[in-house]
Amino acid sequence: MWRKALVSYAGGVLLKQPWWRTIAARLSSSSKATSSSVAVNSILLRSLKDHYLEVSKMTPPPKVSPPSPFTVVKGSIDSGGAILKRSYGEEEIGISVMRLANIIPGGGEDDDEEDDGMNQLFVHVEISKPGQQDSLHFLCGLYPDALGIHSVSMRSKMESSEAAALPVLLSRYNGPTFEHLDEKMRDALHGYIEERGINESLFPFLQAWLYVKDHRNLMRWFKSVGTFVTQAKEGASPAS
Repeated sequence: MWRKALVSYAGGVLLKQPWWRTIAARLSSSSKATSSSVAVNSILLRSLKDHYLEVSKMTPPPKVSPPSPFTVVKGSIDSGGAILKRSYGEEEIGISVMRLANIIPGGGEDDDEEDDGMNQLFVHVEISKPGQQDSLHFLCGLYPDALGIHSVSMRSKMESSEAAALPVLLSRYNGPTFEHLDEKMRDALHGYIEERGINESLFPFLQAWLYVKDHRNLMRWFKSVGTFVTQAKEGASPAS
């Protein structure tokens, strides 16, 4: 350890330690460091296991089905793409969701604001038509009793498939700010998506879906961190 001096004073005269004592001190320090590392890993692994077991016993929310005619996209719980889909005439509609708190970090530091954050969802709606290169995108705030449009934009279908994640979409131009449009156009755009079933009726399913996804991600995180720590401990070379 760096706090151990390799030199000492005796009667005001600087005395150098013999080289074999220096080597012994280094070996002792290395041994203590290894022992300390094992102890720290053991504490961390025990904590990860305890939290994993605690989270695994949490009661999941009641199962909620999406409002008809929306259906759940297969495999969406483990991906970052669309969660719900439906057809409307010749149109194909896909819906993705995130918590608004995950997009605006640092918001909701007290308990009341944190609870409100659970009821604030950020929804991305993509509407596409066959034979058209572009699709229409709505970025919306969804609440238990209301839906508000943030912006409306046009994007190529290729760009949409490559940038399905909401943070990527947020980093690009999404059209004019919705509140800057005149009231007549705002009402018309609200009517357009409401006609396609995009409204507050989606909230119960999307909120329950996010609870399940968050729970699964948390379980996966505890497990993956534990696996990493275990492998690092067991895979370390004795000579390292």
